[in-house]
Amino acid sequence: MNAPDTTDPNRTNRREFLKSSSKAVAGAALAVAVARPGYTAENNTIKIALVGCGGRGTGAAAQALSTKGPTKLWAMADVFENRLQSSLGQLKPRLASQVDVTPDRQFLGLDAFKKAIDTLDKGDVVLLTTPPAFRPIHLEYAVAKGVNVFMEKSFAVDPPGIRRVFQAGQDAAQKNLKIAGGLMERHYKPLEEAVQFIYDGGIGEVVTEWAYRMHGPVGLSPKSPGQSELAHQIANYSCFTWLNGSFLEDWLIHNIDVCCWVKNAWPVSVQGMGGRQVRRDPDQLFDHYAAEYTFADGTRMLAQGRHMTHCYDFWGVVVHGAKGCALVGEGQSEPRIWKGHQQTAANLIWRYQGPPCDHYQVEHDLLFDAIRNDKPYNETERCAKSAFTAVMGRMACECGRQLTWDEALASNVELAPGLDKLTWDSDAPVMPDASGHYPIAMPGQTQVL
Repeated sequence: MNAPDTTDPNRTNRREFLKSSSKAVAGAALAVAVARPGYTAENNTIKIALVGCGGRGTGAAAQALSTKGPTKLWAMADVFENRLQSSLGQLKPRLASQVDVTPDRQFLGLDAFKKAIDTLDKGDVVLLTTPPAFRPIHLEYAVAKGVNVFMEKSFAVDPPGIRRVFQAGQDAAQKNLKIAGGLMERHYKPLEEAVQFIYDGGIGEVVTEWAYRMHGPVGLSPKSPGQSELAHQIANYSCFTWLNGSFLEDWLIHNIDVCCWVKNAWPVSVQGMGGRQVRRDPDQLFDHYAAEYTFADGTRMLAQGRHMTHCYDFWGVVVHGAKGCALVGEGQSEPRIWKGHQQTAANLIWRYQGPPCDHYQVEHDLLFDAIRNDKPYNETERCAKSAFTAVMGRMACECGRQLTWDEALASNVELAPGLDKLTWDSDAPVMPDASGHYPIAMPGQTQVL
């Protein structure tokens, strides 16, 4: 997929896009008023399978079960039995009447996702919340089986995986399947209104954007006695690039996505830097990243990530326009916009005035409403493009080169070749050397194309 050509005079501008979108929404609302029944007209209980039973998966299950209309948690899958049982133990007391996961629908192992999805009927929902390296494999299988999907961020860790996600999204569209992605900031009402204010010219033309996530270090748990190398790495997936795609993708993707949303475009190139300056944990993680993206109109976006102690911490997006600035994004629960570039009370021109918004819940509400009312709903392409923006940033930081969108997306370099054939008895895709150290990307030496 190519980045949009923002220099094309025939390209829809922001205001035209918003006008046409408003008309489309109004038309969709009218269609619902005379609606044909959705998938669940005969038996309106939607069965749910949870694949990946960690904290985010457990939260996603609770939110899916809290949508309007009857739902039932039907199957669960994980590679760790303790996580599956912990998740089940948290959900049962809160949502007992909706949790019907009998022992024969509790599946363990790297192929457990297939067994859980196989218990569903067409039109049911699977929640994909495992480490992102597995997302393309799981998404493909779910689409092939004809079930709707909620997939947590991120969505792939390398260009071959991103291309698989794009294709799965296209296949889902042909089958009229509904797919939601876990970039929940897109459904945060305060942020939606802030972006609208910017689209309406509130700060003039956007000139620069700065996406930040800087805080304390990402922890690494030591290997337990008798634990396999593969199990150790999956349990600590945030510390291994083949599993999480890097700190830049796994942690900073929301604010990278917000920047592209505000700009209403995707970058055409990127260059960057990063490395391990103070981190001593035996893993693959850089402790700092800085990726500078360029859009087709020449404007820039900088994504800066750092996880170190005793350093300046900040989490959010700063947008500079020709006549004002904005503070938005993940980490900023109260978006604000100012005239000029001094963020003072006297210069404040916009802040959210509406009711509270639980965007984690909203993203599930929208998905299940689309299923019940047979509305078009497929966030795959946008989610894949946001993930790829982060992936190409990681690639540029690791190799030290400037990369274009097209050449990066065409890369066939996989972080974990043969992942589809991985079993619980396999070696991990990356192994430590004799001294316990793992391979780490070296700018100027690492090959990404």
